[in-house]
Amino acid sequence: MTTFIIGIIILIVGGYLYGSYCEKVFGPDDRETPAVTKADGVDFVAMKKWKNSLINLLNIAGTGPVLGPIQGILFGPVAFITIPLGCVLAGSMHDYFSGMISMRNGGAQMPKLIKKHLGGKVFGVYNIIIWILMLLVGVVFVYTPGDLIVSELLKQEAVAANPTTWIVYAGIFLYYVVATIFPIDAIIGRVYPIFGAALIISAVGIFAGIMFGGGQYLQNLSFNGMFSQHPGGLPFIPTFFITVACGILSGFHATQNTLIARTVSSEKEGKTTFFNMMLVEGFIAMCWAGGAMVLFGKGTDMATGATLMVGLVSREFLGNVGALFAILGVIVLPITSGDTAFRGLRLMVAEQFNIDQGPAAKRVSLSIAFFIPAAVILYIAKTNPAGFSILWRYFAFTNQFVATFALATISIYLYINGKNYLVSLIPGTFYMFITLSFILNAKIGFNLDTLLGLPAGSYTASYILAAVLSVGYIWFVKQRATKQKDQILQNVLS
Repeated sequence: MTTFIIGIIILIVGGYLYGSYCEKVFGPDDRETPAVTKADGVDFVAMKKWKNSLINLLNIAGTGPVLGPIQGILFGPVAFITIPLGCVLAGSMHDYFSGMISMRNGGAQMPKLIKKHLGGKVFGVYNIIIWILMLLVGVVFVYTPGDLIVSELLKQEAVAANPTTWIVYAGIFLYYVVATIFPIDAIIGRVYPIFGAALIISAVGIFAGIMFGGGQYLQNLSFNGMFSQHPGGLPFIPTFFITVACGILSGFHATQNTLIARTVSSEKEGKTTFFNMMLVEGFIAMCWAGGAMVLFGKGTDMATGATLMVGLVSREFLGNVGALFAILGVIVLPITSGDTAFRGLRLMVAEQFNIDQGPAAKRVSLSIAFFIPAAVILYIAKTNPAGFSILWRYFAFTNQFVATFALATISIYLYINGKNYLVSLIPGTFYMFITLSFILNAKIGFNLDTLLGLPAGSYTASYILAAVLSVGYIWFVKQRATKQKDQILQNVLS
């Protein structure tokens, strides 16, 4: 249990210290925020710090910090160190700067920031990838809550052969369609903070259960075989980071942080609202990872699906009643996030192609255009024995690849303003290597090493090419940053 405790200390103490350093690097001041200067009573509305923080946490937390860590703990106790380190150095930093830079740019959303700092060509690529991400987020947030409803609430097998599974999926899709016409999310929005609180409280309950009863089942880190404990033989790099995904870093968060940037009334609240809320998500991730390891230590089959593990872990540590509220939280929150994802995708595409979204018929027709491929992806994933694993890895890869664009934007902003840009450039380069080496090697990607005839499980060619492209990432960021800084100086002098 020692490794688990060390990880919690890294998360809390390291998060506090590094959060303070990031705050010092950015330099928040007393200038008026967009919530004040652009107040419109709709999008730009000044709200209290506690409310902004809670809303942001509920926006970014769903099944991500639950399902990812449950699968990630299969890599062994090294997860208890890498999750908090990654959360502090990458995830929380990413969330803080994306929110703060948005505030300094009038509450601009991430696509606009990408276009401003990375250029039109990169913006075009980013647009396509973010559309794919939003689609995959929507699919994942039909699949996972749907399976939990069937297995945990209806007490049936959430398998493709069970008609109830498809009826539940259809019901969630129907909610997404209807939500494009009516603000149903406003109704759910009144109650889902309760379920958000349930998600946090359940994590605390799991933590208490680990500390006062389950600790003996937690393995401690050993240098012998540190990175080779996955039962399927999957390599730690890059697969662990792709698997854990949102529990460490999420590109999706930047789309949510920039929304909250329009409601923060003081820049000095940013550390709590952005940085610390990702730390809370990291804590949730640690608790579910620890809970899963306890059950695996007690004999639970390590091949048990992640969604089934949610119910098992909940009942183990929270009892039947507590488990019910925890499971409801894990169900409701992704559904509300899935609604946001599809709604965001609709608005992005409509804006790109100048499609009027005033008439309800046009909103519905455009939404259905997304729901059709989403339903196809869902069907393929559900009817494939390894479907969820494949779907999750596509989602996780896209999610973290998107984050490298935000991290590049942050690096350029900091460089232009004479600040320490390495805080974002190093994690951005690392995740560029992670995401590229994964997709280059994966069967669901380019399958590079196999095509080159290299031994099974080899990542040699993928690592080399990913490393070269990651150096190119550094060069591009530095080149763009230098060019923009020079242009600013010329404008000042002219």
